[in-house]
Amino acid sequence: MSSDTAQDGLPPGRRGAAMACIAAGITITVLDAAMVNVALPGIARDLEVTPATVTWVVNAYQLALVSLLLPFASLGEVLGFKRVYRFGLCVFILGALGSAMATGLEMLLASRVLQGVGSAAVMSLSAGLVRHTYPVSQLGRAIGVNAFTVAIGSATAPSIGSAIITLAGWPAVFFVTVPIGLAVLMLGSRLLPEIPPQHRPFDWLGAGLNITSFSFLFLGLDMALVIPWAALPLLGLAALSFTLLVRLQWQQKAPLLPLDLLRLRPVRLAIIASACMFGAQAMVYIALPFHLTAAGRSVAEIGLMVSPWPAAIALAAPLAGRLSDRVSAAWPCALGSLAVALGLLVVALVPGDGACWPIMAALFFCGFGFGAFQAPNNRAMLANAPRSRSGGAGGMQSTARVLGQATGTVIVAAVFHSAHQGEGGSIAVGALYVASLVALAAAGVNLLRQRLT
Repeated sequence: MSSDTAQDGLPPGRRGAAMACIAAGITITVLDAAMVNVALPGIARDLEVTPATVTWVVNAYQLALVSLLLPFASLGEVLGFKRVYRFGLCVFILGALGSAMATGLEMLLASRVLQGVGSAAVMSLSAGLVRHTYPVSQLGRAIGVNAFTVAIGSATAPSIGSAIITLAGWPAVFFVTVPIGLAVLMLGSRLLPEIPPQHRPFDWLGAGLNITSFSFLFLGLDMALVIPWAALPLLGLAALSFTLLVRLQWQQKAPLLPLDLLRLRPVRLAIIASACMFGAQAMVYIALPFHLTAAGRSVAEIGLMVSPWPAAIALAAPLAGRLSDRVSAAWPCALGSLAVALGLLVVALVPGDGACWPIMAALFFCGFGFGAFQAPNNRAMLANAPRSRSGGAGGMQSTARVLGQATGTVIVAAVFHSAHQGEGGSIAVGALYVASLVALAAAGVNLLRQRLT
């Protein structure tokens, strides 16, 4: 491939097909993660385990995912994006088959770890593949399509999962991703861009320290409010591993932990803003159902009332992506995060047992703001990183999202624990106020970015 071709991405005729392939790969990870949540009660019943135990079906997947995003991003740069991406798809498909055929919790958890490993490879390299598919002048448009795909998958997955479980039982939610994965695996070999591998050794020690850092951090955060005496040593080990990782990576030219990218101010601020926004989103997704349930809403009503958020993201993200190809990302990001903060404030102030439309309108406003933020912010991360470090930038983008969501979950739990004397509704309102403040912090970061550009 010539340098000119590499600089301009794929030829126009191939871009759409490659983008469809990347979007399909993202879709199976989004569908899987969302549909499994719906399947947990049935899994607990059939495998005869408690609700607390069955949550490890989700935790095992997330633990593998968060600890392997950066190592797979680096491995993609060393061995080639397509090779590692295809490996991830194969592992994910094997894990999905194992999960569908699991006859006990142990087999299911092992298969979910395999799915997490595969998802880490797919998610960490998807953004880099987009970066090499489209020229910089159209990068925002492509990222907007990615955000649209994720939003549509997130909005429809619970309903799709419920229908599949009703018709065929919970194992079918794992089977359904297999044909999509096989199609992406076969078509991707021909359609995805050929990205030459970089001639450097893979940092195995750094990968090991990264895995221990994020694994202990995730476990420590998960246990902090339930078993604090066990969480503290885990968090201490996470801090020790991360300190050793930073010291090891500090002088490397292309480190596995992308410290070289964090030194770039636009990338650093975009990552901070992303973690804040996904943390706020996670808080809303967890706290709002408690708020509406305490107000006497049914499950069907709650599902309908929260749907405007992903629907608005799907509407706003492609538009914002195209806009970010023409203007600085800071303004759309600042206005979008401010819209989320204001919308959440309205949601917290409006009575949960009143008319549906004020809350739905506020959530639509939040979702539109989130979509206006997400695509330009992701573009800023990728476009400001050197092309040779697109794997590291994509891995950091995914890591910021996952860590933001994990932190948001812990914050909601902390708010619930600190307000245990109150009623469910009032506790959830407190969490919504905190989510609004976190989104406001993201707006501040974006205004700082605008001032410094």
